[in-house]
Formats: sequence, C-alpha cells, structure tokens
Amino acid sequence: MYEQCPFCNLKFEREPGYFLGAMYIGYGLGVVTIAVLAAVVREVIRWLVIRSTVAGIVLFLPLAPVLTWMARVLWIYMDQAIDPDRTQRFLF
Repeated sequence: MYEQCPFCNLKFEREPGYFLGAMYIGYGLGVVTIAVLAAVVREVIRWLVIRSTVAGIVLFLPLAPVLTWMARVLWIYMDQAIDPDRTQRFLF
C-alpha cells in the first residue's frame, strides 16, 4: 500500500495502529460474505448447515485479499468523513 495518495497526498497511515478499525470492518464483511456464500450453497446443493458453512469458508478464501482492501478503503472514507484531515491540500 502506498504511504500517500498519488492524487491528493493524503497520508494513509497517520499513526501506528491506524488500521485497527479496518480489522473490525473486515471482520464484519467476512462474516456477511461467508453467511451469504453458505446460504447460496445450502439452497443450490441442499447440504446440511455445517457442510454448507465449510463450503462457504472455502469459497470465501480467494475473496479475503479483496475484502481486506475494501475494509481499509471504507475505514479511510469513514475516518475522513468523521474527522477530515484539514492539512491536506488537493492537487485539482
């Protein structure tokens, strides 16, 4: 991940542990994704709940890096909406 945005010079990691909140968002995204995948598997294949959940977890694994990226982006958006970094100057 870049240290700063190449377009607006926003510093991504303001302090050590800045992305701790992104872990909570990522956890929520992961649980919802696994639940949806397990429900789809259960409806399509008609497996038991345990087997469908395991299948949902296996199907989730390739999506984990994408959801991690999405969690970080959502965390930055939420942080900027709540407490904007007013010292940043936009280039456009």
